[in-house]
Amino acid sequence: MHLDDLRLFIQVARGGSFSAAARQLALTPAAVSATIKRIEASLQRRLIERSTRALRLTPEGERFLDTCEALTARWTEGTAALRSDPGAVDGEVQLAAPADTTYQLLSPWLAPWLAGHPGLRLSLHVSDRLHDVRRESVDIAVRYGALPDSGLVARPLCSGPRIAVASPAYLRRRGMPRTPADLAGHDCLLWMLGGRANRDWRLWRGRHPRGEGELVRVGGTLCGDGSLARQWALQGRGIASKALCDVLADLEAGRLVQVLPGHRGDEVPVHALLPSREYLPVRVRVVLEQLVERFADLQRRMDAWRAPR
Repeated sequence: MHLDDLRLFIQVARGGSFSAAARQLALTPAAVSATIKRIEASLQRRLIERSTRALRLTPEGERFLDTCEALTARWTEGTAALRSDPGAVDGEVQLAAPADTTYQLLSPWLAPWLAGHPGLRLSLHVSDRLHDVRRESVDIAVRYGALPDSGLVARPLCSGPRIAVASPAYLRRRGMPRTPADLAGHDCLLWMLGGRANRDWRLWRGRHPRGEGELVRVGGTLCGDGSLARQWALQGRGIASKALCDVLADLEAGRLVQVLPGHRGDEVPVHALLPSREYLPVRVRVVLEQLVERFADLQRRMDAWRAPR
């Protein structure tokens, strides 16, 4: 089995078809199919389930894909190290993050920080949807909320509650809700979360949630994403339920005010997800450590903001 065979298998797994891989590699679909059969025969394992509509990796195929990606990455890093300074931070890093995270937390420091690493290129995937780190060849994905049991490596970044916020102008016009039930009579800003609109807001009294909390069905304008909900809240168009880390700067500056300050929503942990802990390229490690450092500062600010005053 050759390195080119591993690269071919990766292309088939990413493209989802023999024909797509054939186009990428300037081969015929028959040649691609023959190589896959040769790999399976060598391993004595079925790696791909074939159907008339699509290809699907078997569990053994998923594990083999991880191995192929690790080995090809190792080979690329090793050959590059022979041609240049082995300690140099260069190459491209694929970073995926939600819109608010990118605009509020990453943008202020990314450009000046990258200026100090001229050989490093950052490709940003900005979206509130959940990225498939392995399938999309993402090096690091910043993800909010509870993590599925995906086998990915998760590095904690920060954690804080989801809270309801509004602009001072909105609260002057509509008044401050006194109880969670009052939210049902206000203009709330909703967006798609996990495939459905986040119309059910669960709130707990105090800093430490106990029991089921209070569930309120809210109504209002459906925004495209959480970033737009924040923007509309700043414009005085309604109340938004946001992770504290996304609106902390607005709260500190007085642009937004916490609604129902004695209540909080669910805890929102933030993690950096990586496809593997092994063979982590220097460029990815450097970006990861910078993320950890920046979010640690954010955690300190959140803790200070939440401290009894």
